[in-house]
Amino acid sequence: MNLETIYHKKVCDADTAMASVQSGDRLYLAGGAAVPKELIGGLTRRAGQLENVELTHILTFAEAPYIQPQYQGSIRVNALFIGPNVREAVQAGQADFTPIFLSEIPGLFRNGQLPLDVALISLSLPDEHGFCSFGVEVGTTKPAAESARIIIAEVNRQMPRTLGDSFIHVSRLHHIVEVDYELPDAPQGGSSKRHLQVGQYIAEMIPNGATLQMGIGSIPDAVLQNLGQHKDLGVHTELFSDGVIDMVEAGVITCARKTFHPGKIISGFLFGSQRLYEFAHNNPIIELHPTDYVNDPFNIAKNEKMVAINSALQVDLTGQVCADSIGPRIYSGVGGQVDFIRGAARSKGGLPIIAFLSTAKKNTVSRIVPLLNKGAGVVTTRSDVHYVVTEFGVASLYGKTVRQRAKELIHIAHPNFRDELTTAAHELGYL
Repeated sequence: MNLETIYHKKVCDADTAMASVQSGDRLYLAGGAAVPKELIGGLTRRAGQLENVELTHILTFAEAPYIQPQYQGSIRVNALFIGPNVREAVQAGQADFTPIFLSEIPGLFRNGQLPLDVALISLSLPDEHGFCSFGVEVGTTKPAAESARIIIAEVNRQMPRTLGDSFIHVSRLHHIVEVDYELPDAPQGGSSKRHLQVGQYIAEMIPNGATLQMGIGSIPDAVLQNLGQHKDLGVHTELFSDGVIDMVEAGVITCARKTFHPGKIISGFLFGSQRLYEFAHNNPIIELHPTDYVNDPFNIAKNEKMVAINSALQVDLTGQVCADSIGPRIYSGVGGQVDFIRGAARSKGGLPIIAFLSTAKKNTVSRIVPLLNKGAGVVTTRSDVHYVVTEFGVASLYGKTVRQRAKELIHIAHPNFRDELTTAAHELGYL
């Protein structure tokens, strides 16, 4: 049987494909910008015939109709990273959250800790050999597809064909739903003067030939905007966005001096605009791989001068980092922060950096605090933290006493809060 026949025998509409889903099944939903929207529609239309279906996924850039009250009892979300579309449901106890390092999510599927019945995924058109690319979301979706009993795929004409460990053969697919729609534009960070100041401090720390990990948002964009005079930078990151394109086109990011996958941008996901998706299509400088490879701290450490840039919601005066909750209310997830902080710490010449604006809520709340809020989660421990950066400077914490740490952190806090932080530090016995 030739490839064209194999392919067309599997093509059907979303409702026919979703008839494979049964009560009690655990489903994986592709995340990021690769959410299969037609399959979500098919699932919600079938929901009235289902009970106790678990839908597990990471951050998704799409509407989440399955979280609505009418689907309770039929579909329950288990978020491995929380986005705005499911945050309220998780905080209300109407959806679940599993804390997990991003590097370890593929293992949940592969070792049977979180066995998958059905994978709902989005793919590119097949090539002449019958291989489809996972496109913009390889990280946790390829391992999920390889672990599930049934694979239901949207084949989207507008999904870019990304390279790397990013392919699946059409013979592995059980059902194919053909679609043709633009991928969602992921939100982009706008860089204020304060963000640019943070970016400048970080850029001054980064040597030529370094390899960068950064996510999406205002601070990563601000760092990139301050790197115009750098040479031969590389990228090894769980995800990247549009800011990388300008640096590649300017000759700043070449990956030429990388010591692990030289000449290649290594990532697990892409979140960005249509420009990014067009840039990534068949681009040999970009390789996407599953997150148990990309986020493995030992692989990260193979990059000399590895610079990991991550953020925080709060940091206390001993250096504990809360990045996933506001008090007891889970806000996002663990993600890859610890993977990259530890990987950069092991790297020769590496720089593990936590960076954020010093205040929130229009300068009324300090992000540097004497103690984390009651119930706050510690994502990165005080012993893992090396550098903390705000718009007021750089605090170097590694190998420092609690007294020295408190002084360093107070120095980079917003001036409006330094006196009360100093008083609190004395009361706590830190100073």
